[in-house]
Amino acid sequence: MTDVLERPDLVEVPEIVESTVFDTPWVTIVWNDPVNLMSYVSYVFRSYFGFSKAEAERRMLQVHNDGRAVVATGSREEMERHVEAMHDFGLWATLAKADDA
Repeated sequence: MTDVLERPDLVEVPEIVESTVFDTPWVTIVWNDPVNLMSYVSYVFRSYFGFSKAEAERRMLQVHNDGRAVVATGSREEMERHVEAMHDFGLWATLAKADDA
């Protein structure tokens, strides 16, 4: 005997639960160093990141006083580019997951 559907219009569809997991953002950290002048660090922040003079000064002072400042947040690839750019300017910079910064 063959199995015959009694009601072919009824099809059981399993419940699908979708979940979106966002990648943890990364940050670019600029570290204090004994080489670069504060005015130069502020210049780099203004010219590369497009910070206003006041924001560049604030972050430069954070680097100077706290030893480091987060200057950008985004994808890992983007932060790697920023770190490389900071190195090209002669600044000490690293990247880290935003949770760890």
